[in-house]
Amino acid sequence: MAKQKREVEVVVLSDIHLGTYGCHAKELVAYLKSVSPKVLILNGDVIDGWAFSKRYFPNSHMSVLSEFFKMMKKGTQVIYITGNHDEFLRKYTDLSMGNLFLTDKYLLEIEGKKHWIFHGDVFDHTTSGGAKFIAKLGGMGYDWLILVNRAINWILEKFGKGKVSLSKKVKNSVKKAVKFIGDFEKKATEIAINNHYDYVICGHIHQPADKIWTTEKGSVHYLNSGDWIENLSWLEYNHGEWSLKFFNEKDFEKPIIEKNDISVNMEELIHPKVFAEFATQKV
Repeated sequence: MAKQKREVEVVVLSDIHLGTYGCHAKELVAYLKSVSPKVLILNGDVIDGWAFSKRYFPNSHMSVLSEFFKMMKKGTQVIYITGNHDEFLRKYTDLSMGNLFLTDKYLLEIEGKKHWIFHGDVFDHTTSGGAKFIAKLGGMGYDWLILVNRAINWILEKFGKGKVSLSKKVKNSVKKAVKFIGDFEKKATEIAINNHYDYVICGHIHQPADKIWTTEKGSVHYLNSGDWIENLSWLEYNHGEWSLKFFNEKDFEKPIIEKNDISVNMEELIHPKVFAEFATQKV
């Protein structure tokens, strides 16, 4: 018998990267089946339009989308904030359809506290202009690193060893990467403080965080929901406070992934007509 879903006021997910080999879609489905949020904020890079294999969209990835639409049908308000990997959705900015609202950034007020929510690629010069091509090549290298990492972890598990994250080790050991993360957080928090926001919530850098940033002009609570490639992390707001969560398979029932005989490419997937078809499907 399935467990009763846990009610949550707000859930924030980002950097799911559906359509890539590194996405932990089955784990995300397990989490989504366990909660009933009033508001679900998808903070960018949910569908990966940079994916080099446009036809790679397995049943588990489709099931993630199905869970989103099931939530909408049951009354969950879904705020989809676009990121750099799903920037093709920005041509539909401010689209409102049922319980779905698509935007580039979002201001949320909870109990008198102002929350500034955006993906964060606006601070990353590699995602715009001529540097975007280099960024996409880097993304392909990242995908290969994730695949190699999975193979290594499979071998380690067979020998009773713990898992490792090669991408985390690379990021933590490369000074430029560490500096980029620090600069990213500094920029986001400084702007938030200058605009008198109480919270700033980002994604993009795949670095989950929950910390207070303070400058001579004030302080702000910085939150980053992380990702579903390496960290399998998200944010929840309940009972007057935010919490940063990490997936542990022991806490969730193993989901049944239904078979989907649907072959799509990215442009077809995000067309408003397709959204409408999903939103009206029987669940």
